[in-house]
Amino acid sequence: MARIKVALPPAFSFTCTIPVRVTDINYGGHAGNDRLLGMIHEARVQFLDQLGYAEFAVEGTGLIMTDVAMEFKNEVFRGDTIFASVAAGDFHRVGFDLYYLLEKEAAGKKIPVVYAKTGMICFDYTLKKMMAVPEAAVKRLQG
Repeated sequence: MARIKVALPPAFSFTCTIPVRVTDINYGGHAGNDRLLGMIHEARVQFLDQLGYAEFAVEGTGLIMTDVAMEFKNEVFRGDTIFASVAAGDFHRVGFDLYYLLEKEAAGKKIPVVYAKTGMICFDYTLKKMMAVPEAAVKRLQG
């Protein structure tokens, strides 16, 4: 079976930090993949926040995640701090992709933890239909 490979963009427009908590640790002694996905969600919300957006409020439309791909690189443990970088790209009529680079610091160097991508579509929750990506959102998201 072919392995998932996430091709990251050359630059990221946003980075936040997320602590690894004891509740993120699974029976293997490291952060579980479900918890790392949760950290990706948190990074997305913080990315949108800094643009003045929310998942239900992006220039008059909402967002829905349509898919996710995650490539696990290294373990993380309780007490680690995740540096989560986010960038938007691959815009099309009703959506775009968000790319994520999760890293930790060890011995003074950044170590990759996860490469990820989420497909996002614009959605009108009242009408229950997809919407075109607002041009103003494209400009702001590309930062």
